[in-house]
Amino acid sequence: MRTAAIERNTKETQIQATLNIDGKGTPKVDTPIGFFSHMLEAFAKHGGFDLELRVRGDVQVDQHHTVEDTGIVLGQVFKRALGDKKGINRAGYFIFPMDESLAVAALDISGRPYLKFDGKFRRRFCGELDTDLVEDFFYGFSVGLGANIALLIKYGRSDHHKIEATFKAFTKALKTACSRDERLKDELPSTKGLIEG
Repeated sequence: MRTAAIERNTKETQIQATLNIDGKGTPKVDTPIGFFSHMLEAFAKHGGFDLELRVRGDVQVDQHHTVEDTGIVLGQVFKRALGDKKGINRAGYFIFPMDESLAVAALDISGRPYLKFDGKFRRRFCGELDTDLVEDFFYGFSVGLGANIALLIKYGRSDHHKIEATFKAFTKALKTACSRDERLKDELPSTKGLIEG
């Protein structure tokens, strides 16, 4: 079982995460931002990840610390649960349609963090979530995991649907990248014999 737990406490945020990569998609998420919690529950469910997550942050100042730090912690807990990364596919992609919206996600667990985010929102807030911070969440995830992440929101009318399609495309791509190839179970997926970071 590939499992891990992380607790990260700063003056701005307090975050605890427990993960089972090979779970059944059971989420237990508690954040101070309702729509963000909804997206993280969808992330766990559609990725097949058992995720317990408790987030507290200085949202009275701004949501930025809370959202980005959550991305960092989630990336870190995946990195820890993956261990030596032997036998994983390493890369994955997915195209997710949601009603009138379409999102594309691709990632490579290379050890090198990088985010390319191409998407625009009509409104500043979706529910309680500041839409400016969707990109910051995935940036934090790329840093925590050590992964190249590319996200494209191709089209859509509803910001809710565009954001949800993005989270679901990303988790499906991540599920593929984390999945094991039994033929290569003792091999590190790298021609140089090292995944940096």
